[in-house]
Amino acid sequence: MERLPYIDEFATPVVAPPERTWEAITRVLREELKGATPLVRVLCAAPAERSGDWDGDLAGATLPGFAVADAERPQRLELRGRHRFASYALVFLIEPGRVRAQTYAAFPGLKGRVYRALVIGSGGHGVVTRRLLRRIASAA
Repeated sequence: MERLPYIDEFATPVVAPPERTWEAITRVLREELKGATPLVRVLCAAPAERSGDWDGDLAGATLPGFAVADAERPQRLELRGRHRFASYALVFLIEPGRVRAQTYAAFPGLKGRVYRALVIGSGGHGVVTRRLLRRIASAA
């Protein structure tokens, strides 16, 4: 599997056991990404839609813009995807008392660098990731 450059990491406290946090991650991701199909189409992202068993075995499961690359329930979930400006991975690490989200991505070419500046450099990615972690903590 392609090794991607590290971008950032965010974490939030969670007052729930790891198994409940895992369930919260999968539920929140399904909810957050169910409306992402139009953006996925504009970016030509792959995978383009949801598939697989998001309530059980995640092998081969996808959401708009993400595919499960690795799932070690209840401690690690790695999602990967790509679109016309980037290849990326979002890794959730569940530990007693907290959940972390690590982002890795490559932004090839001039258009990739511009996209990185718009998404990462603007701080928008951090805002979205921290909000996602707060939703996960609340759902757990």
